[in-house]
Amino acid sequence: MAHAQRHPGSAGRHLPTTEELRIWRNYLETAEALQARLATRFLSETALSAGDYQVLLALSEAEGKTLRSSELAGLVGWERSRLSHHLGRMEKRGLISRNTCAGEARGIDVRATDLGLETFRAASVPHLRAVHELFVDAFTPEELADVGRLTGALRRNLGLGRDGTDQDGVGQDGRP
Repeated sequence: MAHAQRHPGSAGRHLPTTEELRIWRNYLETAEALQARLATRFLSETALSAGDYQVLLALSEAEGKTLRSSELAGLVGWERSRLSHHLGRMEKRGLISRNTCAGEARGIDVRATDLGLETFRAASVPHLRAVHELFVDAFTPEELADVGRLTGALRRNLGLGRDGTDQDGVGQDGRP
């Protein structure tokens, strides 16, 4: 795993300074506030929750608009039980369907329905507009490029690739 370069004068220091803690808290509070505002706005402007959108995004990008439930759980970063309950609610609304995997009695395939894909596409415009207004518009082009570089440094330090895979090309679910 790559390690961040230490700043001059920090050799041997293992605890963050007061200033480093202030920056850390500001980062966390800002990221949480941004996510909360995006989620609130998303729910008020669309027929989907942020969780619905995550699931439908993953399915919309999958071949055949279908994923194994275990793979989907890894892609959205949820425990399987949480995903199962959420999928049950989405299935009742007609957004997805679940079927036993062919040849595997224990595996479940999750597929986005036509209604789910249509709802996802309709929700994408207000979501992307909100991302632009609440995130992109907060920065000059130079600052946004800096955010990209800083995020890249964090992802490298955590062993994540640009697309959510680790440096060996393995996804958060353990699959390539």
